[in-house]
Amino acid sequence: MSCKILSFFALFFLATVHAAPVHLVDEKPVTIKTLEDGTIWIDFGKVSFGNLRLVLPKSAGVNMKFHFGEKSAEGRIDRKPPGTVRYAVAEITPKAGETMVVAPPADKRNIQQPAAVLTPAEWGVVLPFRWVEIEGWPSGESTDGIIRQSAFASTWNDDAASFESSDETLNRIWELCKYSIKATTFAGVYVDGDRERISYEADAYLNQLSHYYSDSDAQMARDTYDRLMAHPTWPTEWAPHMVFMAHADWMKTGDAEWLRPRYEALKAKLLLERAGEDGLIRSNKEQQNKTDIVDWPKTERDGYEFKEVNTVVNAFHLAAVSKMAEIAHAVGNEADAKTYKERFTKTLESFNKQLLIADKGIYRDGTGTNHASSHANFFPLAFGLAPEANRKSVSEYVAKKGMACSVYAAQYLMEALFSTGRDKEALALILADGDRSWKHMVNSGTTITWEAWDQKYKPNQDWNHAWGAAPGNLLPRFVLGVEAITAGWKVIRIAPQTGDLTFAKGKVPSPLGSVKIDWKHDTAFHLEVELPKGMAANIEVPSSKPEDKVWIAGKEVAATRVGSQLVLKEALKGSVSISVKP
Repeated sequence: MSCKILSFFALFFLATVHAAPVHLVDEKPVTIKTLEDGTIWIDFGKVSFGNLRLVLPKSAGVNMKFHFGEKSAEGRIDRKPPGTVRYAVAEITPKAGETMVVAPPADKRNIQQPAAVLTPAEWGVVLPFRWVEIEGWPSGESTDGIIRQSAFASTWNDDAASFESSDETLNRIWELCKYSIKATTFAGVYVDGDRERISYEADAYLNQLSHYYSDSDAQMARDTYDRLMAHPTWPTEWAPHMVFMAHADWMKTGDAEWLRPRYEALKAKLLLERAGEDGLIRSNKEQQNKTDIVDWPKTERDGYEFKEVNTVVNAFHLAAVSKMAEIAHAVGNEADAKTYKERFTKTLESFNKQLLIADKGIYRDGTGTNHASSHANFFPLAFGLAPEANRKSVSEYVAKKGMACSVYAAQYLMEALFSTGRDKEALALILADGDRSWKHMVNSGTTITWEAWDQKYKPNQDWNHAWGAAPGNLLPRFVLGVEAITAGWKVIRIAPQTGDLTFAKGKVPSPLGSVKIDWKHDTAFHLEVELPKGMAANIEVPSSKPEDKVWIAGKEVAATRVGSQLVLKEALKGSVSISVKP
């Protein structure tokens, strides 16, 4: 990328960083009590990024200590929490009756420039916490004036999205993920949690997906994109995620004018400088040992063997090239669109010829090995790269492997399972017992998703990481079944995947308005759909009996069977009630 392009994006970012505004919201404590030693113990119910504003007692006259914590232990704030779980102390000399903001000193790492994202100076320091303990509060004095100032996107709408199903744990997981997206809007752009407060491409894309399904705002993703063009990070596969982000914006908004000035710079994210004559991306020894990431942390790679031709790296390259062809078409560059389509076709042929283990019908990690990790299989499956003849064998292999990946890669593992009709297996993994599921996360009592499945898998993990919130997009996309087919959501697909659930309902935000879904699955399948004006839906409904037909308003409508789905012939608009029965 030229210095001229980099300079443009740096200036553009500086001019637009707060286009998606953030603000402080006053929140009262859920619980306040005085402990035996006189300490005031405060619980705000959930973790958020913020600080305290309070009215000091009239009898205040001694030093006070304020302890802020993300984690509790035996009814007190954990003052020696693991990893980068937050605990901090602020000491003040109070002035009686004064209103003041209380926060600990800033953590040096999350204000380090130029990469760390700074919050407005006038706020004072903000940090993630749920509990506060105050030492030195005068006995008997009122605590009514203690407020948490929590930072959120000022555009956030709590009512924009909803999800409810017959599984209460799944409902709790949805609420955890939705709140995680809200809480991590505090910086105005997507960041990796509180450890560094840096934008990373993969984190940002996963955050973007769940933000789109939790709220109506599209600006924060755009500001994050521009920041990342000015401050890119180091992993190989993170670069193609920029193409994913641009394409997701296009699908969300249909706004080619936003894409157009960013198009040329985006070409540098395709890894084309590393392509061989067969189109496949090559990795030198340094890239194999350091920047080809596959998954993070390293212990989550399912024994992946790094080779010159890396299956995961090439899967990302192919997915990015495919999306880039659509972006080129969107901005009116038909020559580039043709070139990218041709490159995709040629490289995909090489990919499947060299990396599929023919007698097993699954993918190897790379050329020169027959080791087949879960990652080498679910990424190609999620990206639609596996030949039709191999989709069943690859999906069976992935399902058998289980949750053999990190919280980050689980986004793509779930996409691979849902996209091949393995909704029961996908939901079972989300709800699994043990410590490698979102059930474990929600049952731990956390109120924001973690960076890893558990502390033992990443001892320095953050407890406020939005890339752990994948069900925030997976449940509305696949269980409610709502996805855009055309840019701007003018045509969508509704294809509920029910698993073992008996009902699910919810609301999905779109640029045209809310899409409302309500389905029940007992002896028959019933679906209520409410679409906003200007939107049409291609509908697919589950069918377990060969004699099943699709009925609307008491009349049979034309539908084609594709596996266990019935695909309606005609797109529908408005409010529709659909039944599937013989």
